[in-house]
Amino acid sequence: MNSISVFCGSSLGSDQTIIDQAYQLGSHMANKNITLVYGGAKIGIMGTVAQGVIDNQGKTIGIIPHFLSSKEIIHEDLTELIQTQTMHDRKVIIYEKSDGFMVIPGGFGTMDEFFEIATWGQLGLHGKPIGVLNISGYYDFLLKQSKVMVERGFLKQENLDAILVDDSIEGLLEKMHNFKPLPIPKWLNLDRV
Repeated sequence: MNSISVFCGSSLGSDQTIIDQAYQLGSHMANKNITLVYGGAKIGIMGTVAQGVIDNQGKTIGIIPHFLSSKEIIHEDLTELIQTQTMHDRKVIIYEKSDGFMVIPGGFGTMDEFFEIATWGQLGLHGKPIGVLNISGYYDFLLKQSKVMVERGFLKQENLDAILVDDSIEGLLEKMHNFKPLPIPKWLNLDRV
């Protein structure tokens, strides 16, 4: 994988372990020559990941809509900055520039990005790996709820299994590297992008 999009919070939150792991993720990506694709801000967990990449001479691509450029405060030291008109445009460009997607702690925006990209994978619109870095058990309840969805017949086990989960950076990156996409659903007559 040459590039990974990291979905995460524009706030720092209150858990120092999450903050530290976000920086370590950025450092690790830079050391593995993996380009960070993300929301383009210098604040919050997203800014922390980016700083870890930048401090280790890695590459960063920030994508931010014009209306958020003052609220989220654009990071000045990015390798590349792309400004978009809408949130939807932002998501499409993030998707196009990424070989895989990683979810680390965040709020509603992070969940929106995660669920959309997971749904696209379920529909066979892409075959890229999606990883959840479960720092300090942050996503334990979401993972339990996902199992309830399977038990109640709203989610297929194979689609849940396609979401890669680990509590270590190295472990998750290894799973993402070795990921084999699900077959395209037979009812979908499209080529994957």
